[in-house]
Amino acid sequence: MSNHQLFARHAWLEQGWQQDVLISWNEAGTITAVAAGAVKPDGLPSVSWLLPGMPNLHSHAFQRVFAGLTEYRHHPTDSFWSWRQLMYAFAQHVTPAQLEVIATELYREMLAAGYTSVCEFHYVHHQPGGAPYPDAMAMSAALVRAAKATGIGLTLLPVLYQHSGFGQQPPEAHQQRFIHDKSAFLSLWDQLFVLCRNAGAKLGLAPHSLRAVSPEDLHAILAHIFAVDATAPVHIHVSEQQKEVDDCLAWSGKRPVQWLMDNFDVDARWCLIHATHMDAGEYQRAAASGAVVGLCPTTEANLGDGVFDFQHWKLQRGSWGIGSDSHIAVNAAEELLQLEYSQRLLFQQRNICCDAEEPDVASYLYRHALLGGAQASGRCIAGIAPGQQADFVELDGNHPLLMAIPAEYVLSTHLFASSRQSAIKQVWTRGIVRDIAQTSAGSEVARIRQKMIAAFAGETL
Repeated sequence: MSNHQLFARHAWLEQGWQQDVLISWNEAGTITAVAAGAVKPDGLPSVSWLLPGMPNLHSHAFQRVFAGLTEYRHHPTDSFWSWRQLMYAFAQHVTPAQLEVIATELYREMLAAGYTSVCEFHYVHHQPGGAPYPDAMAMSAALVRAAKATGIGLTLLPVLYQHSGFGQQPPEAHQQRFIHDKSAFLSLWDQLFVLCRNAGAKLGLAPHSLRAVSPEDLHAILAHIFAVDATAPVHIHVSEQQKEVDDCLAWSGKRPVQWLMDNFDVDARWCLIHATHMDAGEYQRAAASGAVVGLCPTTEANLGDGVFDFQHWKLQRGSWGIGSDSHIAVNAAEELLQLEYSQRLLFQQRNICCDAEEPDVASYLYRHALLGGAQASGRCIAGIAPGQQADFVELDGNHPLLMAIPAEYVLSTHLFASSRQSAIKQVWTRGIVRDIAQTSAGSEVARIRQKMIAAFAGETL
């Protein structure tokens, strides 16, 4: 019996569900062959329903530790901006050791929720107060170790953060842990490139937002990074909030996505996180660039960001993927459900995230999120096919909602009916079954949360 093969009674391939699928991969975990209608080799176990693993294209790991602690109105107009102050308070107290514990438990939670890779948009770099750690990579290395411990695929996106607002306003006190000048950031990035290469992770770049970076420095940093790795992904928060749009107009006379397109060579390596508030011209230009839009529906709903006009993006044939962002929810199915439901509420219609070529909503959602997430990750994780990584999610055929159900309803039942009682049974990354069981680390995360709450008991929470 081969250790590098798996037989699925049903596997979700490019054509949808196929029967009796034999999948083979090599020592590196790269798929070498996929054969439908195959005969199961003697002694090889089989699985019932096999999906490709979903990429999570936007994560701030440390924020999982305060999920659920900000749902209390302190002001009649609570918004993203008031939530951000609470986030800053938590960010002041997390240490490298604590971040590793939090991320390890979160990444295991992601695997159990159907995510087999993550793009970590990482901006807490320094000690509280802003002094660099003796090892500039201390916080980043904690994330790399967490990914290695769990087996989740990692695209590390160190954040360039320089200013508090448009026009190069000085950083706020709570932002000091995030700040780099150009030379310090390039030094960090070069060190991280070696670390990630040795760990099997992909390294990219995350200019935090247009308001937080110097355009001149970003141009120079991009030139350096692309000279080292021409495929490095670039992720940026953009047009998440109406206030950001208004501030950008006041600063430049242009909307954020418009200004970005006018001043940078945005292409398929870029991922525009949120992009909630675009006008018609921005939708058209962003889609034409080949960039992926990174949608984080549960976080966008939790923060009151607004609703992305998926209909408009779909008409432009734009690419997109999903992320769990602040981790108010960690569930790939729930992100896709929330995306579809937000559009139903916006347009007062049903079955919106689909098209004439693929009218099945679940299939359309899963396929496009998979392809967009893979592109944004800069990794070969676009499905169960030769050349792609052997990242799989098994659905339990004995789950009460999936028992004896026809194949054409399995994916939609998983996405729309089972998110609160997950049908996920096993998960593979790079061809290795990963441990998705809850561990004792959960209690350690709870202790970290208690310590953080006590540390800023005097601050506004």
